[in-house]
Amino acid sequence: MWQLYILRLRDNSLYTGITKDLKRRLKQHEEGKGSKYVKSRLPLTLMHTEKYENRSSASKREYEIKQLSKWEKERLVKPRVV
Repeated sequence: MWQLYILRLRDNSLYTGITKDLKRRLKQHEEGKGSKYVKSRLPLTLMHTEKYENRSSASKREYEIKQLSKWEKERLVKPRVV
């Protein structure tokens, strides 16, 4: 099972990635070992996750999200009121 995740960083930017082990990946990011972009903008907050059966599907969705405008990404991670 693959997961797509979106993080909010210190500068209010949103970072999108995929992983097979979300807990491990978040720990890597928090330790500054995940990506240079995240490392320079810690701390982070997990804002959104989606599950996919395979890497291909997760990668396609990651690409789609990375093509969105900041406003569209904000709408995606905004908590929904029920």
